[in-house]
Amino acid sequence: MLVAFLGCGGGNSTLPQKPDDPGPHSQLADDDRFVPTYGKPELQKALIAERGIEATAERMIADLEAKDDQERLRVANADLAVHQRFIAALEACEARGDWCPPRLDDPAFAFDPDGAKPPPLDTPLRFDLESWRKVSSELHGRSCACRTIACVDNVGVAIDQLEIRPMPDIQADDAASIAITRARECLFRLRGKSVHARAERPVE
Repeated sequence: MLVAFLGCGGGNSTLPQKPDDPGPHSQLADDDRFVPTYGKPELQKALIAERGIEATAERMIADLEAKDDQERLRVANADLAVHQRFIAALEACEARGDWCPPRLDDPAFAFDPDGAKPPPLDTPLRFDLESWRKVSSELHGRSCACRTIACVDNVGVAIDQLEIRPMPDIQADDAASIAITRARECLFRLRGKSVHARAERPVE
């Protein structure tokens, strides 16, 4: 578990704000919380970088407001809101060990949800038990790593498309189910929605 100490983010009152901490609300029990493989130095470095990107995005939004470019402004504001929530998750990870994303990088995800090609995952798309565990783990990592609204939307569609592919007994696997649940919780949080308990933890 990461050592707790407080961080602070950027932003101003005229832009989308990071959500207030809604407190514990995950359907996963405390002993199911994700413990990352990275340490405090990597997390601090990521926070510095992400706050710099946030400041750049705020300046870009100010420029778009001056140009009255409404369509690009709409997307930029939505992206900034997602990015700020991602930073809030990093801050919660730094301060309390909560909401830690599995990965700190920003993996490319060029996916057309309406196209014929499957989601471009690093893990081969096979749906035996071991493969599905790896696919669901990657979906968890990609969901929590999103910094834009397009990423949130597209990874959500990918989960919807892929989770129905394995046979029912494989879909019900505890490890894969928890990974998919964590993935959806990250997507909800990045959209600015509270994640409320929806089901009891499976009995082991």
